[in-house]
Amino acid sequence: MSAATDIAYGRVVDVSLPFEGAVEATIRALEAEGFAVVTDFDIQASLQKKLGETFRPYRILGVCNAQLARAALSVEPQLGLLVPCNVVVQEIDGRVIVSAIDANLIVQTVRNRSLEHVAADANARLKRALNSIAR
Repeated sequence: MSAATDIAYGRVVDVSLPFEGAVEATIRALEAEGFAVVTDFDIQASLQKKLGETFRPYRILGVCNAQLARAALSVEPQLGLLVPCNVVVQEIDGRVIVSAIDANLIVQTVRNRSLEHVAADANARLKRALNSIAR
């Protein structure tokens, strides 16, 4: 995988930081683009606690941009079922990668073209955030 790759449901970037540093850098980059981290799910800690299993470092950050959320929820009141947008920081075989959802999936799911401009704005912001931390 190169430094940045688009996949069917998001964007993935390699980072040259240790895991915790990547989490911090990702949060700062997202905040610079107007996102707030509203959830932080530590999969590694959860699986250890609930199942007693060891898992690689893996954090799911639920992020939200208040302006975009207001615009989207004004058009599609039940959209809260599909947000916040997820950003994942994980370590695989010694590599740290960060990925973000493609907000167009939300538009496709609800089949409301009025959301296209909101998804485009969210994607542009997420892409800039990820690109700013890419190797």
